[in-house]
Amino acid sequence: MSRLAWANAHLGFALLCGLLALPAGAAEPTSGAFREWLAGCDNLGRCTALSLPVDGASFPAMLMLQREARPAAPPVLTLTLKADTLPELPLVANLAVDGAPFPSPGAKLTVERADLETGRVRFTPEQIEALVAAMRKATAMTATMARDSYEIPLAGAVAAMLWLDERQGRLSTPTALIRKGDTSPTRIPQPAPLPIVTPVPTKTLRGPTKAQAKALAAAMREQLQRTDPDACEDNEPARGMDSAVQIDRRSRLVMLSCLGGAYNYTTSYWIVPGSDVAKARKLAFQQPGKPTGNRLINAEYDPATGQIAFLEKGRGPGDCGRLGGYAWTGKNFVLTTYAEMPRCQGLLPDDWLVLWRSEVKAAK
Repeated sequence: MSRLAWANAHLGFALLCGLLALPAGAAEPTSGAFREWLAGCDNLGRCTALSLPVDGASFPAMLMLQREARPAAPPVLTLTLKADTLPELPLVANLAVDGAPFPSPGAKLTVERADLETGRVRFTPEQIEALVAAMRKATAMTATMARDSYEIPLAGAVAAMLWLDERQGRLSTPTALIRKGDTSPTRIPQPAPLPIVTPVPTKTLRGPTKAQAKALAAAMREQLQRTDPDACEDNEPARGMDSAVQIDRRSRLVMLSCLGGAYNYTTSYWIVPGSDVAKARKLAFQQPGKPTGNRLINAEYDPATGQIAFLEKGRGPGDCGRLGGYAWTGKNFVLTTYAEMPRCQGLLPDDWLVLWRSEVKAAK
């Protein structure tokens, strides 16, 4: 199996699972795939459903529906259209569902410029209700903007929205998108509290010199060769990327480069008391839908903020994979944000499914 095929299969497995050691009151982050649509709910109970761009399209288009967990929270629907360069003139889009103009013949929808290449249409509550109703029976949806035409797949849309209703406890209530009823919406769970994380920066700590850091990393590798030779690939290019920093007054964070590729490189992390590599503690990074381990892809630790950011690419263009961050709390690294995109179809990280959120507060 190729590396890309393995990555996509691994991502697909993760998409169908949800696991984290959850704080009390937190929702379980989880996600699902529904033909040409994806859906996910984060640790706050906030849910998203989105259409995947058509394979081979010159420019991607995406319909995204988002909804907070509050019982009275309205759905928010946005159509994103990409182009080489958006013209300066006022932009409008024409939308059709199964060939019928939406919301009415001759109607034009205002396009907001997100950047030089991205336009967005934001639907009103009345338009959302009408469009969801139309999508229940429709097979095709198209849009035009300036000189460009777009196709938005509808296969799986109803199933994805039904899944969102179920996850948020809206089935058979007046707030449901698909399966409405007259059951009181008071049984819809309230949103989970936003986790607050206060990172502990380590830049001001007096740490090892560059030579001492290299020596500590080399000693860590030698220890692994004796006790766990499969824990980290060992070669000269990898050794050149090894490093270590002071993580508290007594311990160092040792970072070993363990695997490299065309667009992904793996770093493994240990906390070592002083220079005693025999007592090294392997870190355990938690992610929704993925077993914990001490390895991160394309990751970098910033001592000034006490945080690690990572971006695991499913393929070179970076239109699929996982991304997220961790904060050092003085004892462990805890997850601050996490997003994923299991299908490689042109969606860049800003449009990936967010499954974990927190508020990161600077230490006083």
